[in-house]
Amino acid sequence: MSTAASADRFDSLQRNIAGRVLKPGSAEYETSRKIFNGMIDRRPCAIARCTGTADVIEALRFAQEHGIPVTVRGGGHSAAGHSLSDHALLIDLSAMKGVHVDPKRCTASASAGTILGEFDRETQVFGLATTLGTNTITGLSGLALGGGVGWLSRRFGLTCDNLLSADMVTAEGRVVHAGAGEHEDLLWGLRGGGGNFGIVTSFEFQLHAVGEVVGGMLVYPADRARDLYRWHRDYMRTAPDEIVAHAALVTTPDNHPAVAILVCYSGDPDKAERTIQPLRDFGPPVADMLRRMSYCQMQAVFDHLFPPGIRCYWTGGCLPEVTDDAIDALIDSVMPMPSPRSAVGFEYHTGAASRVAPDATAYAHRGAEAILVVAGMWPDAAHDDENMRWGREVWRNLQPYSDGAYSNLLGVDDDGRARVFGSNYERLALLKKKFDPQNFFRHNQNIIPAA
Repeated sequence: MSTAASADRFDSLQRNIAGRVLKPGSAEYETSRKIFNGMIDRRPCAIARCTGTADVIEALRFAQEHGIPVTVRGGGHSAAGHSLSDHALLIDLSAMKGVHVDPKRCTASASAGTILGEFDRETQVFGLATTLGTNTITGLSGLALGGGVGWLSRRFGLTCDNLLSADMVTAEGRVVHAGAGEHEDLLWGLRGGGGNFGIVTSFEFQLHAVGEVVGGMLVYPADRARDLYRWHRDYMRTAPDEIVAHAALVTTPDNHPAVAILVCYSGDPDKAERTIQPLRDFGPPVADMLRRMSYCQMQAVFDHLFPPGIRCYWTGGCLPEVTDDAIDALIDSVMPMPSPRSAVGFEYHTGAASRVAPDATAYAHRGAEAILVVAGMWPDAAHDDENMRWGREVWRNLQPYSDGAYSNLLGVDDDGRARVFGSNYERLALLKKKFDPQNFFRHNQNIIPAA
């Protein structure tokens, strides 16, 4: 099939959608093709900036009529860059905004271009929230479809666990609603199965009462890393669901290696100290930045560490158990980091997230004690090779302790579908056959339709 269409054909697409069609050569096209990961430099044949579901349907129809492959962008935060491909039509949902909160039912519906900060801002008007990542510019769509981990995971489960319903455009251009009593098999697949089945245009989530939290960071010297990681692991095994606390190897602003404990306590703030104090009891930190704050502030507290356009190599895996050997392998592999912007650590998403059956949603890795996060980040293209080499080496050394992967974490050279979908892969392949038998939506952690 041809992967190009003439300019007049794109003009015909512009006449048939309410949004803008951006073509190569314009300044707006050059700006709009950029995504979060600055390493991704791909040139779609055009960008259809959709304003609603009708635009999505028309853009799909146009692409299929002219034999053009399609990619889809919600927030453009994928480190692997799945939303961009050379010579494809980018169906851009980022202009499709809007959040409606029903405080009586404790639910919220959101359009596919919504980012996390926008969603939180609306739900917090009513003192409500759901599990949503740790960075306000992350796209809601990709996060939810990939599983979704965040500061509320141990208390309320993953983002996908709180997904009540969704509207999706199929490759045939049909709009289907997945929810209770209607396409429940599809809803199951959207809860962690990625963007494999169609283009989701809106979501409905369960919300929970969340007010002020106590959060921030405790920082310890790197020479205490081994003991701290073991102590922190044991603490998390008995910690209440209200606290999420991750351990990460980082570099301080004055360029010293360190260990950071990243904390969010979302229960009653007046009871926070009782839970948090044991974190301080390990020993006096060199910096104690824990404080009481709004949930929206908590969601944004680490935004400065993830600036748009930073060059990224992310990877990692799910660890069934954080063993002493895994801790040793982590610490021995990471230092020195080639970039002071990078971080590597264990994120603990136990609690409520682990009390969901592995086959209850498409996200299968409920038995993992922690997720290994290798977040290589640097600003200069001249340092691509050394940073990617470092990230691959860290992952290679930790791989023997891993079983499965979190799809939203995988990077530019990681075809991780077997690791991502685990025991649910065959069921997902049957669902793929039902909704996308020609594998039209394939620029993702792809599920091949069942034979």
